Amino acid sequence: MSTTPAPTGTARPGHVLVVGEALIDVVHRADGSVDEHPGGSLANVALTLGRLGRDARLATWVADDAHGAAVRAWLDDSAVTLAPGSTGADRTSVATAHLDAHGAATYEFDLEWRVPPGTAADAGTLAVHTGSIAAVLEPGASDVRALVATARDTATVTYDPNARPALMGDPVDARSRIEALVALADVVKVSDEDVAWLVPGADPVAVARDWLALGPALVVVTLGGEGAVAVAAAGEQRVTAPRVEVVDTVGAGDSFMGALLDGLWDAGLLGADRRDALRAIDAATLAGLLERCVAVAAITVSRAGANPPRRAELAPA
Repeated sequence: MSTTPAPTGTARPGHVLVVGEALIDVVHRADGSVDEHPGGSLANVALTLGRLGRDARLATWVADDAHGAAVRAWLDDSAVTLAPGSTGADRTSVATAHLDAHGAATYEFDLEWRVPPGTAADAGTLAVHTGSIAAVLEPGASDVRALVATARDTATVTYDPNARPALMGDPVDARSRIEALVALADVVKVSDEDVAWLVPGADPVAVARDWLALGPALVVVTLGGEGAVAVAAAGEQRVTAPRVEVVDTVGAGDSFMGALLDGLWDAGLLGADRRDALRAIDAATLAGLLERCVAVAAITVSRAGANPPRRAELAPA
């Protein structure tokens, strides 16, 4: 297992429980080449946290097969712990991504999702993160919602809808399911592309304001190469993204989400007992968080596949 430099600062001890899909990505590139590697939105978030030196635990659903072994080795290399029961699937899920000439991906899926039996936040869980396929695909999605509702008593809840139109059906129905989870979350991260699918023609920042009114302390909208904007009680903060040569966008939003959790951890804002402090986050702290997140995402898009940086690759906070 590789090691990652320990985080700096005075962040409290504990771990983040990430709940959701790990799978094999089969990537068809615009030049005709094809490769396969481990991935999955929630697995990518856990991987980012592990590479940033955090205790990340992933509750997922893979099989004890060759693809599952590849997923486990990939996570282990970034110090991500697999939650008990995560290898109970009959087969490991596969996502096929088709990249266009600009590196943007569209997906097809062959997968099954369940929450491993017994998965729950415990006394050491500072945050529970979920989203994407895991939050909408039954039979696991109902268990995810129940887990999140219970976890709120002790942990921060974070959520990224990371919409997959091929799986989520009608956007009106998907929006209803997504907004039910937004209402349970403390922190929501959503892309402008997700908003465009869910609410065609809407201003993504206006949607973020509406979602903030549902209950979260913080809603962040990622704007691709244009940066990100955060909406909180203290106001709105916008940052631009570093200019880099984009290889592809696979995993960019997931690495942003992992960096956001890392930054909130460093700021001492994770844990249910820090909910009031999170709601009171100040503009300077928020701007600093966003700057770090877009820096992490920029490194990810400059490399092929979901390959987020390790802490040693980042400039000091």
